[in-house]
Amino acid sequence: MRTRVKICGITRLEDLQAAVAYGCDAIGLVFHAGSPRHVTVKQAAQLVAHLPPFVNAVGLFVNAPTDDVRAILREVRLDLLQFHGDESPQYCRQFGVPYLKAVRVKPGLNLLQYTADFDDAAGLLLDAYQEGVAGGTGQTFDWGLVPRELPLPVVLAGGLNAANVADAIRQVRPYAVDVSGGVEQEKGIKDADKIAAFMRGVRDGEV
Repeated sequence: MRTRVKICGITRLEDLQAAVAYGCDAIGLVFHAGSPRHVTVKQAAQLVAHLPPFVNAVGLFVNAPTDDVRAILREVRLDLLQFHGDESPQYCRQFGVPYLKAVRVKPGLNLLQYTADFDDAAGLLLDAYQEGVAGGTGQTFDWGLVPRELPLPVVLAGGLNAANVADAIRQVRPYAVDVSGGVEQEKGIKDADKIAAFMRGVRDGEV
């Protein structure tokens, strides 16, 4: 099965165009003000306006007030919401938009319980755990902690890059992989050559 790819933290049109040109399935827009990859509503709307058919726009939120999410949805066409905080299942499902629930993986965490709690999620995004950090740590986690059979699609994140993504795919066999820092020149600024190399790594992992 083909591994889908989301390139997160897009802030510039040229980076969006490079991601699309090299075959990504989705781009991520960060609406968390504490992130160096944060975009304004106006920026996000302009970026989404340039997406071609069949490439999804994903909005990333961290414990955002409900009214803020609704206001963004009125201005920006988002295909999927991604929640990286302590959001409850009831919170996540109230917007009527498909969603991913991010889970920061560490030993002892019951991922099967997460899938039961968020049973209507489009998938679980598995990221590295770091105290006090919601995501985007640039760190990998022990992929052996991921159960072989989870009821929800797995989106693997956390420190992925061109050098390790093939191994990650072979070990976890995720539905999709999510990369941000691994294809950047600096935070929020992507590198087209790194995107190309990452996509090659994805294809190598599928063999």
